[in-house]
Amino acid sequence: MRGAKSAKWVAGAAIIALAATACGGGDDDAKDSKSAKGAVDANGIFSIEVGEPQNPLQPANTMESNGSIVTDAIFSQLVDYDPQGKLEMVNAESVETTDSKLWTVKLKADWKFHDGTPVTAESYVKAWNWAANITNAQTNASWFADIKGFADVHPDGEGAKPKADAMSGLKVVDDTTFTIELNSPLPYFSYKLGYTVFSPLPESFYADPKAAGEKPVGNGAYKFESWDHKKQIKVVRNDDYKGPDKAKNGGVIFKNYTTLETAYEDLKSGNVDVLRQIAPKDLPVYRDDLGDRAVDQAYSAIQTLGVAMYSPTWKNTDPKVLQGLSMAIDRDTITKTVLQGTREPATGWVAKGVLGYQDNVAGEVTTYNPTKAKALIKEGGGVPGNKVFIQFNADGGHKEWVEAVCNSITQATGVACAGDSKTDFQADLNARDAKEVKSFYRGGWVLDYPINANFISDLFRTGAAGNNGFFSNKELDKQIAAADSAATLDESVKGYQTIEKELVKYMPTIPLWYYKVNAGYSEKVQNVQYAQDGDPILTEVEVKK
Repeated sequence: MRGAKSAKWVAGAAIIALAATACGGGDDDAKDSKSAKGAVDANGIFSIEVGEPQNPLQPANTMESNGSIVTDAIFSQLVDYDPQGKLEMVNAESVETTDSKLWTVKLKADWKFHDGTPVTAESYVKAWNWAANITNAQTNASWFADIKGFADVHPDGEGAKPKADAMSGLKVVDDTTFTIELNSPLPYFSYKLGYTVFSPLPESFYADPKAAGEKPVGNGAYKFESWDHKKQIKVVRNDDYKGPDKAKNGGVIFKNYTTLETAYEDLKSGNVDVLRQIAPKDLPVYRDDLGDRAVDQAYSAIQTLGVAMYSPTWKNTDPKVLQGLSMAIDRDTITKTVLQGTREPATGWVAKGVLGYQDNVAGEVTTYNPTKAKALIKEGGGVPGNKVFIQFNADGGHKEWVEAVCNSITQATGVACAGDSKTDFQADLNARDAKEVKSFYRGGWVLDYPINANFISDLFRTGAAGNNGFFSNKELDKQIAAADSAATLDESVKGYQTIEKELVKYMPTIPLWYYKVNAGYSEKVQNVQYAQDGDPILTEVEVKK
């Protein structure tokens, strides 16, 4: 899962192959002058706007976009996906199963880490065992829970000690083959292998994992060069890369910004080359400013209000209260005015563009209705303290819409609402991890793999890494387990569609809107494309001479 483009929490999505050509406004003259193709400097380096990663750059410890965009550049996975969601092999020669429970992975030969050592079956098995082990405290450890023996290396319970050093479901067959036995059949497991958490690690990592997170050695299209904290991270092209997505440039500088407004001014003046998001205040003008270099396209992500279910206040609150607060939000007006039409009101919990998406699955709960909102809140026993807070990161361009949502809630219901601003995305995530959210937090989630399960199981299942609100429901967990154990991928997707229809009864989050990429790039670069995960496809960017 991942976490956010600094504008949203989305987990480092791995779908870098899902390209869509950027498009934008502006008149013909602007397009001719600004997007004209130029001669390419194959060794040219370009810069992109990011924020400071929350954690060291360890693949299993990165669940937000400021870190994941870097780890995805440095590490390659076994598989990826094409624009239609079809599985494609990257480091894997094949990933096969006959029963969806026992999977056999065969690796392509001659792949090497950036330190020159070979990528072997052991490189994967050892990395996954290390990441899953509870003593190593990796944020994304729960992604290995499907594998037999996970409970032995990552037992439940505070202070629990591992009973084993390795998951029994992982077996090395030879240098290029290993098997994965799951606890039960999971028809979409091969899709999950495209997520960064399943990266291999070189032997040098284990001598000092913390140091390795500061200077990561991967197997991907780019090699790590330097990290000047809260300023920039630099990677350079890996000329020995064996994958299909070889870099068309010499490297990338991930340039740190604390506000999107500052990044946009730097883009216009040529001090940064690629943006991932435009701040709300600049949305009305960026198409005219950038012409054909302005980007406006949909991608598979959703924004919600996450609920601090661990709080005694909200843990015991009737879901009707959350239904009422949801109906107090005028999504249509906010997306059209404050967000300048760059978002689309959400009608469910699964983002568009993934297998199993359903329109209007939440019904009236996502429709603005002040009268019904007040009635539901009253039926549910009222909002505790008659006040709510929305936590957000100040560096992500969220202040304007948070204020609009708060005003909508207050005007519709009389419930007081205020924003709870955190300095940056790192501080926001740290507050969530420390269970310091007062009532709501801004939750943004982008696909890790193009299946509806990613927006349900990985967010609402008890103990899931993306479950920042610590929502837990035994009946829902049973339904998730049943959908996961379906005989086919199609049946599993249908099972999750049924689950999504029932989420309205629980309200684990309040859906707000579906995301769009509203971004842009400088005159220095061309062939800038944005993928289904909303990130620019770094390897495709060309730097002009």
